[in-house]
Amino acid sequence: MFRFTVSGFRFPVSGFRFPERMVKTDDFVPKSIAHCQPSAPATPQMIEGPKPETGNRKPETGNRKPETGNRFYLNLKPEEMTDFGYREVSPEEKTRLVGRVFSSVATRYDLMNDDLMSLGVHRLWKRHFVASCGIRSGQRQLDLAGGTGDIACLSRGRGAEVCVADINYDMLTVGRSRMDAIGLVQGLEWLQVNAETLPFSDNQFDHVTIAFGLRNVTFRDRALAEMYRVLKPGGRVHVLEFSTVRLPGLSRLYDSWSFKVLPRLGAQVAGDAESYQYLAESIRRFPDQETLAGHMREAGFERVKWSNLSGGICAIHHGAKV
Repeated sequence: MFRFTVSGFRFPVSGFRFPERMVKTDDFVPKSIAHCQPSAPATPQMIEGPKPETGNRKPETGNRKPETGNRFYLNLKPEEMTDFGYREVSPEEKTRLVGRVFSSVATRYDLMNDDLMSLGVHRLWKRHFVASCGIRSGQRQLDLAGGTGDIACLSRGRGAEVCVADINYDMLTVGRSRMDAIGLVQGLEWLQVNAETLPFSDNQFDHVTIAFGLRNVTFRDRALAEMYRVLKPGGRVHVLEFSTVRLPGLSRLYDSWSFKVLPRLGAQVAGDAESYQYLAESIRRFPDQETLAGHMREAGFERVKWSNLSGGICAIHHGAKV
């Protein structure tokens, strides 16, 4: 028997089987238990993501200054706003804009990130990340922002049972199709959820992973608190994210690549310069290594530690629920 609470309809994972296909939820946040009941349709209604803008608009380059205000939410106080790249927007607007970005780049995400944005180094980062997590056979893992399926695929190779969760349905569709194509079906469940309101009961997972997704979450403190809640005592959280470059020479080169080259590549390869301009800006707005470690401790995690990859271009953070 499932048990639910009034806020967020949390259900125990044990004894529950997700539908064979992905579960689609409305407005990114689960609001009806019908979406997650075993009687939900085996084949969800496919949704079509926003199309990338076309035309003769030239891609923006250079380091833009942070903008303040938002014409749609002029009555919000500054402390009620959040960042979308170098813009300050309302929380609702950020959720919508981030969803549009990833719907736009979903079909070309691997090409842009793995082959162009990181010159292929992404693959090595992800492999090292999963190897550092201490995942063992039979353990339960929640992979947030995992729509590409990359982390889940590596974790399945270590014997974990993985629930792949992402807020963006288009990313989940692409990732699920990729895993189906290579015959990786067993041991994977796919669910569209918001990381800030996870639809699971407390103490359900041995590991929670999130790779290159935390910076896109609107309220990172809520997401970290939810990760802590759904972990079993003794469970561990693992965060792979772009961070602050520690080498001065590398920092200048990285800035030039991110702001001058990357948006142009986005325009030529994916037909979308603005999405990759946002990706570069979101990295610069994300907390540095020490600050993120502090946020994790505030969420309740102990034994927090981190290690830099490629001179700090990205970093791996680990924490434990004691």
